[in-house]
Amino acid sequence: MLFNFDPAATEDEIRAAALQYVRKISGFAKPSAANQEAFDRAVDDVAQASASLINSLVTSAPSRNRETELAKAPERALRRFGEA
Repeated sequence: MLFNFDPAATEDEIRAAALQYVRKISGFAKPSAANQEAFDRAVDDVAQASASLINSLVTSAPSRNRETELAKAPERALRRFGEA
């Protein structure tokens, strides 16, 4: 989740999320040379659409704190996946 954080999501964070998405839907962790251009273009397009979405959203909820959310992550993972 990248929306409603203080400080706001950076371009690098949005791009990293776009890369993760394109990897997931394409099935490529690293595309072949033949697919590299299409892959990179898709990452750029998804990053641009994501930034546009994030910048367009509004909320009356208070901004979330990154450190607080990171501290909650292990508990959420335990609830979701159980003990390892």
